[in-house]
Amino acid sequence: MPGERVQLDVTKIRDGAYQFTAIDDCTRLKTIRIYPNKKVESTIHFLGELLNTFPFPIQRIQTDWGTEFFNYDFQYELHDHFIKFRPIRPKTPHLNGKVERTQQTDKTEFWNLIDLSDKTLNLNEMAIEWQNFYNRKRPHSSLNGKTPWQKLKSVEHLIPIQPDVSEKFWESEEEILPRNYEYLKFIKRRNKKTITQ
Repeated sequence: MPGERVQLDVTKIRDGAYQFTAIDDCTRLKTIRIYPNKKVESTIHFLGELLNTFPFPIQRIQTDWGTEFFNYDFQYELHDHFIKFRPIRPKTPHLNGKVERTQQTDKTEFWNLIDLSDKTLNLNEMAIEWQNFYNRKRPHSSLNGKTPWQKLKSVEHLIPIQPDVSEKFWESEEEILPRNYEYLKFIKRRNKKTITQ
């Protein structure tokens, strides 16, 4: 369903220009913004942009282990919006394959057509224009030729309301995760034991 899992990543466009990308697993609807750095402040601002852009509640955010995502400030911000944090295993970028693939599409179909050495360009404005084309006009083979917007319209009856998403979040007793993979494995094992008892 829309918003059930959203993949996030960041890629460098040029010096001082980083594209933050979010793509919804279900609809392939995406949001992109350009920031001058990969700091947590940029990530938190991007989350706000994402929440304002996607027309459905987000239940889970999936990222790699980059410090721009895997930090306490970002996790607290996710908690404030009732969003679960789901980092992939370290060194497994294929698990974030949809966002990795869409960033390659951005580079080949959009950024390669632009003179990125021109410092007068408003890259963020251009990225938003591309995002809107991608979401509403560009057909996707993974969606059987539909655009992400058409896919969204075909499944919008499945979108949960925010109070239901918030309630599930509280029931899950989400923890703030330390950036320690061994500890995460321990939590996972502990949770499995609790379920089987």
